[in-house]
This record gives sequence, structure tokens and C-alpha cells, in this order.
Amino acid sequence: MVIASIDLKDGRVVQLKNGKSLVLERNDADALIEEFNRYGEVAVIDVDAALGNSDEKGNTKNTELLKRLLRKGNVRVGGGIRSVKRAKELVALGAEKVIVGSAAWNIRAAEQRKSAIPDSATARSASACVINAADGDAVSVSDATASDATAHSAKSDIINAAFLDELVSAIGKQRVIIAVDSIGGNIAVNGWTETVNVPLVQGAQLAEKYCSELLFTCVEKEGCMSGTDMTLVQQLRSAVSCRVVAAGGVSSVPEIAALEKIGCDVQLGMALYTGAVSLKDAFIGCLNWAKSPLIPVIAQSVNGDVLMLGYANQEAFAKSFDTNRLTFFSRTRGTLWTKGETSGNYLELVKLRADCDRDTVLATVVPRGNVCHTGAFTCFSGEAAEPSSAGKLYNIIAERFAHPTPGSYTATLDDTRVREKIMEEAEELCDEAQTKQDVVWETADLFYFLNVLMYKEGVTWKDVYDELDRRHRER
Repeated sequence: MVIASIDLKDGRVVQLKNGKSLVLERNDADALIEEFNRYGEVAVIDVDAALGNSDEKGNTKNTELLKRLLRKGNVRVGGGIRSVKRAKELVALGAEKVIVGSAAWNIRAAEQRKSAIPDSATARSASACVINAADGDAVSVSDATASDATAHSAKSDIINAAFLDELVSAIGKQRVIIAVDSIGGNIAVNGWTETVNVPLVQGAQLAEKYCSELLFTCVEKEGCMSGTDMTLVQQLRSAVSCRVVAAGGVSSVPEIAALEKIGCDVQLGMALYTGAVSLKDAFIGCLNWAKSPLIPVIAQSVNGDVLMLGYANQEAFAKSFDTNRLTFFSRTRGTLWTKGETSGNYLELVKLRADCDRDTVLATVVPRGNVCHTGAFTCFSGEAAEPSSAGKLYNIIAERFAHPTPGSYTATLDDTRVREKIMEEAEELCDEAQTKQDVVWETADLFYFLNVLMYKEGVTWKDVYDELDRRHRER
């Protein structure tokens, strides 16, 4: 699948050729992430941080914008993450995963090893990727997985094991992505301004122990729209067992589908911003149509309720994206069917996510009315109303403030009054002389006023859950 990239420099969204030359810039990061998140994960990269353009606190001109974007989707973040403290901060701010580049490597050890490794071993390792210096295109690739054992042993200390062990312990292996970017077949570091003496595949094998996935960027191809180095990607894919994401030069849906077929995802930038690739077409093209012409689609509310199951063909997915209303293929009638086109109870599309096998899709939706033809809220329950949840209460409160109606108690609660009510309800809840029903009653009251305060302060339940997850990982 495609991971859309938002690269930030000087507070703007940019695209750079070979990581250096500015090709385009724009100022609509918030709109971009809302659009990109409909189709899959989003990578937010602080280019200034990667280049070391930060103050003594580690902040750049992109910091405030980056913090805002982390709350708006399934976001992975990279650029200048050189400490465990910084990685933990980003996770606490909402990042699902962090991308570590230069900090994963002992650059000094790499420099010392340049002259220490026997010439024969160096030559065999370097043959992993021979680059034509004139145009930057890979012209021949040998079997890098068969690199010399002596050279591998000599280079094993180049991975920054102490830092990566601490990072994995702090945030979990599943949240760690290691960048194995390459220039001339060797690992590139420091914002792609230099390389270490470690061939790509060998470095990837060393790094795999410490992460859930590897992000490979062919720097020579980055921003050039000329296609990636498929042979090098294939060798990387066969050398490691973790998830591999390819970036740099990918410029068409057929190329994305080909990478998907060999088990690689794609991180895409320039091709999206220039219109060469449509995320809609890429999402549909990566699904496993060889297994079946119809793919199961599970509709789930934003609050987690499973609503219904239907089936979609390629045209149905395209219409869902185009209309922002979930559309299926009716097996009974043999035609496209947009849920709610007769009843008016449509499913407003928030995002689609394919499963690991790409043969089932989860649709996150906002139901506009009851979903089941029986009048029930879901097709798996007889209840007419949406079940209570933290999310449902929060949404009701948000609606009351956004569109107050005469007599609405919620709309009368100002900042002072809601805090007074929280103190009052908390005191009543702590009264020892209570029955179980009293505790239920007072807890419900306190929960209501807490939701009001959260809404007024711009705090969501996702923020709270993320904080609880962070605390759990620290124990």
C-alpha cells in the first residue's frame, strides 16, 4: 500500500530532488493530511531536523505544525530523531511510529572501519550495487546477500546497538522504523549529506533486529520521477523478513502494484504532488484482485462499533472515494449500491484500510442514521440506538456546543461552571456512605462533566488513550 509523505521545511510542505534541490512548496499541510489519511498511513518528515537545523531544545520551524499533524491521522514521523527522549515525546504527541536514520549507525566506527576492512572484502561488499557516477542510475547489482562473513563481522559494530536497545525498550519494537537510505549502494546519513561504509543489504540485516520495518530510499532516484531500482529493492526484500517500505523515484501505479506484489509498501511524495499518481488508483491497484473480483468490506463507526459487512469491486471503491459515501457491489442485484441511496441512512467515509493480506478492507465511517434495514443501529444488534461510549458522549457534547438548542444545559456550561461541577461530583463520588447504584450515578455525572471540560480544552479521547499507552510502556 502507499504511505503518503509530507516533508516539512521552513514551516512549509516541500518536495526536494535528491534531497537537495527544491522542486515545489505549498502551505496546505492540514488539508493534505486529512486527504492522505483516507487512503492509508501518512509519513511526516521534518527535513530541517534531519539536516540539524534546530535550536538547543531540538525545535525547528516545523515543530508546531508537526505537532498539529500528529493528531490528524495514522502518522509515522521522521527527521532528526537522535535520542530516545525525542522519540518518546513524538509518540506521546500522537506518532504511531518513529523513523530513525543517522542515530541508528555508529558513524565514527564506520569511518574507522574504512581502512580496517581488507580490500578484498570491501570490494565484494561494494559490488552489492554499482552506480554510474554520471547519471546516478544503478547499472549492475550482484548478490549482496552473499557478502563476505569476515566483512559482516567487522561491520557489526557499526549498528548503534546501545541506542537502539534503549529505544526498543522505551517505545517498543513495533513503533520503530529504521531508515536504510542508500547512495552508491551504501547507507546514507546526516540528511543524505554523507554515507557510511556499509552496503545497503548488509546494513538492513544488521538493523532488522531492532525494528518492525525498514524504510529504504534510493537517494539517487529521489524526486526524479524515473522509477525506483527494482532489482535493489528485490534483493533487500529477500534479505530481511520485516516489513519493507520503498521510496525514491516511484512514479506510477503499475510500479506501486509491482512493489506490492513482491511484498513492499511504498512511501510516495513527488508523484502525488505532481499528479502522476492518484492515491485512489494506488489503493485500489494494491488490493488482491487475483483472489476474488469482490473484496469484503467491514464498516466500522469512528467509535469502534462494527456496523455491517458488504462486498466491493474496483468500481465500488472508486465511487466510495469520489462521493465520500461507502459504496458496495450488490451480489443480489448485480450492480453498484451506495448504502443509504434509498433510505438516506448513508455511511460517510472517513478512511479505508486494507488488511495484511490485502483481501479485506476496514472502512471507518460516520453513520448518518441507523445502518440495518431492520431499523437497528448495526446489522449485528437489535438495538435501535448507538450504544453509549466515551466517543459517543463526546460527540453529543461537541454537537450541543456547535449547534446549541433552546434549553440545552450543556451549552450553558462555561469554563468556571464546568470546573465547579467536576469538583462537586468528585466529592459526591468519594462519599463513603454510598450504594453501588449511587457510585454508578455519580460516576456518570462526573464522566459527563469531564467530557465537557475535555471538549472545551480541545482534548480528545485519543489524546487520553495515547497518554495511557505511553505510561503503560514506561512501566
